[in-house]
Amino acid sequence: MCGRFSLFLDAETLQREFNLTAIPADYFPRYNIAPGASLLVVTDAQARQAEWMRWGLIPSWAKDPTIGNRMINARAETLLEKPAFRNAFRRRRCLILGDGFFEWKRADGKMATPYYFRLADGRPFAFAGLWESWRSPEGEDVRTCTIITCEPNALIASIHNRMPVILPPERCYAWLEDWEAEVLQAFLKPLEADRLTFYEVSKAVNHPENDQPEIILPVAR
Repeated sequence: MCGRFSLFLDAETLQREFNLTAIPADYFPRYNIAPGASLLVVTDAQARQAEWMRWGLIPSWAKDPTIGNRMINARAETLLEKPAFRNAFRRRRCLILGDGFFEWKRADGKMATPYYFRLADGRPFAFAGLWESWRSPEGEDVRTCTIITCEPNALIASIHNRMPVILPPERCYAWLEDWEAEVLQAFLKPLEADRLTFYEVSKAVNHPENDQPEIILPVAR
């Protein structure tokens, strides 16, 4: 799964890297983004405007918004089988902007060890995502999203059995174009292992309130 990530580039760099036409005025850098937080999302390849959406997809037909707590990730292999994701996969795909993510390695009898992953060239990237609009009982239009995961590449497999689908800037907007399902599935592959780098970080990342630059520093060994 993918349950924590970062996006700490300054707004000007982020806008330039993704060729965005607009970015929210209240954007700010974050080092430990957790489920339930607002994520920076792009839904249109032509407009290229970033907006906020809540992390944890609430299907339009949901009676209770707490279902979003269980919908932070969507498995690539079953998108067309799951009612919560099927229509979004066909019609409401999105880019969720980030520049690093965390995974935990579990060992018998020990607390899981967190690791931080980034592109080897230091550039930001987009997670392949899905989004939905849900109408609350009070009439509020709530936009939510989920990150798609796939089988891990060889690098991540040593740490975890899943990884997020990562779309580098040079090909991310193609994910938003109008494709048949068979073509879309071709996007849902693990990023090449040699494009990533990783290192162990402090267990302070386990607590979402810890959101400062020190969170992504390597642990000294």
